[in-house]
Amino acid sequence: MRRLAGVFPILPTIFTSGAQIDLPGTRRVLEYILAAGAAGVVFPGLASEYDMLSVQERLQVTEALGGWIGGRVPFIVGASHPDGAVAAKLASAGAAAGAIASMVLTPHAHAGDVEAMAGYFREVHAASGIAIMLQNAPAPMGVGLNVEQVLAIAQAVDGIRYIKEETQPSGHRITALNERGGLALDAVFGGAGARYVIDELTRGATGTMPACEITEVHVEMLARFERGDVEGARELFERTLPLLSMQAVFRWRLTKAVLRRRGLIDSDYVRSSGPALDAYDQRELDVLLERIADLLPLDHVPNGQARMGR
Repeated sequence: MRRLAGVFPILPTIFTSGAQIDLPGTRRVLEYILAAGAAGVVFPGLASEYDMLSVQERLQVTEALGGWIGGRVPFIVGASHPDGAVAAKLASAGAAAGAIASMVLTPHAHAGDVEAMAGYFREVHAASGIAIMLQNAPAPMGVGLNVEQVLAIAQAVDGIRYIKEETQPSGHRITALNERGGLALDAVFGGAGARYVIDELTRGATGTMPACEITEVHVEMLARFERGDVEGARELFERTLPLLSMQAVFRWRLTKAVLRRRGLIDSDYVRSSGPALDAYDQRELDVLLERIADLLPLDHVPNGQARMGR
């Protein structure tokens, strides 16, 4: 398997206004992500409201994604679940759908017990046969392991080849993991909505896994960085910071509000709790998007996936 690198957006779960899975809407967003030049795609992650989905819903969308992606880019399946047996089932379903790796959060049940945590990840890898990306998110989503714990688990489980480091300060942790990971790790990714992406790339992260609403900007940002145009990458980063700051507050709702404005989805319904955008927020979002409109050139979705009317 080739070393993973680049922008791997988290595909959100698109719902109808009646709270059901919207597969056509999900496919439109997928095709936008691929048209924007993403190196790969991840589903489901925290930005997918994964904990609001039933296991059957996750299996349904995973199977559909495998068919739609058809090997065009690497697919990473989110297999996080408190129960190791269920996580193994989800990772195996991803493998059957063509996923080349599974992204798995550290389970709370094994917090502080490195041996038990390693056993959990061994079970997932043994069932699926695909590489694991250990997602080290802070509490309350994850456990927030320290660097020594992450390295101990990675060294104890051959299947763990990647780390998505999101516990702060993520930059310090990425430096340490790259310096000390050795042969136990193929690469380290950043996350946290790409709010620290320049620092993470400077410290050796091979990619980032942001929410998907401005994928083409993140793709160009990393392309500039890889060309050695760090100032150009930083310019894009700084122009997106107001939107990323708003995204940090409203999370799924902000992502879907932007996708709806861009004509990709019909409903911005979310199942997760959290603050909703009021009339002032909606106006501010319009202003922020207008200020970066020149960075969002996509006006259609390929492969016959027609956009919704604005």
